[in-house]
Amino acid sequence: MGWIIGILAVIAFLIVLFLFNFYRDPKREIPKGNIIVAPADGRVISIIKTNDKSISIKKGLLGKIRTLTKDIADECYVISIFMSPLDVHINRSPIEGTIKSIRHAKGKFFRAYELEKSLENEKNEIIIENKGIKVKVIQVAGFLARRIKCYAKKNQKVNKGDKIGMIALSSQTTIVLPAGVDLRVKANDKVKAGESIIAYLRKYNG
Repeated sequence: MGWIIGILAVIAFLIVLFLFNFYRDPKREIPKGNIIVAPADGRVISIIKTNDKSISIKKGLLGKIRTLTKDIADECYVISIFMSPLDVHINRSPIEGTIKSIRHAKGKFFRAYELEKSLENEKNEIIIENKGIKVKVIQVAGFLARRIKCYAKKNQKVNKGDKIGMIALSSQTTIVLPAGVDLRVKANDKVKAGESIIAYLRKYNG
């Protein structure tokens, strides 16, 4: 009987340890300047430029991506970040600005690292705008993630690096940027929300 209690105690400890790790909220050093920071912790699994004909992607996939990007710019970068269960799952605003719109769309729960299928998943789209740029942060549910939390409100003013939401367990966050930015990440890069630089605004770089 004692060994059973011991096993249960170990299991309970591991669960508490996992939850403590999952819900951690480390302080971030938000870089200054006219830059765009990562909206999530994790690994960059895909970078697609909507007008890049050299990219081999299915016609149906390109159509879905263009649907996601049409309210940002004619030409965009679509950068997808996969968050594993070990990553911090808090989403942060990539720029300073005003929340122009929030749109939640029901969907499926495919694995978050499968780009094509993940576009059909449940998602929450947040558009943030200032005088210099408009970007979209897309919170994407994954196979295990069944709840997307959005802290932002329409017309709310946010600072770069402010917390705007959270997604449970393994999931994906995608950021849509106009193609005129100076991109500073590549596929497989590890990034931290609010801290890692995704891009510079070219018009401020001289």
